Amino acid sequence: MNIDRSEFLIWMERIMERFNILSEHIKDKSNQKRSIDGEELIDNQDVLQILKISSRTLQRYRSSGRIPYYTISGKLYYKLSDVHQLIRDSWSGYSPK
Repeated sequence: MNIDRSEFLIWMERIMERFNILSEHIKDKSNQKRSIDGEELIDNQDVLQILKISSRTLQRYRSSGRIPYYTISGKLYYKLSDVHQLIRDSWSGYSPK
């Protein structure tokens, strides 16, 4: 089966158009961050890295109500502002020796 050059170029152009559409779609999705009430949401892993704590400690914070969280599709999220507030609250009780 032979394909002439013009037919090949038409097919390649169609394929490249589809790649461009997919690329734009991926860019749109990556630019859309999860948010609630206009505030950015971050997941467990991000909070663990920011606070440098274990997953068990984060679970304790949730259980004690020290940090509010949201469950979306079975995954836990936290408002970035709530994480920052937790950090501020922790520092307010700190007094250097």
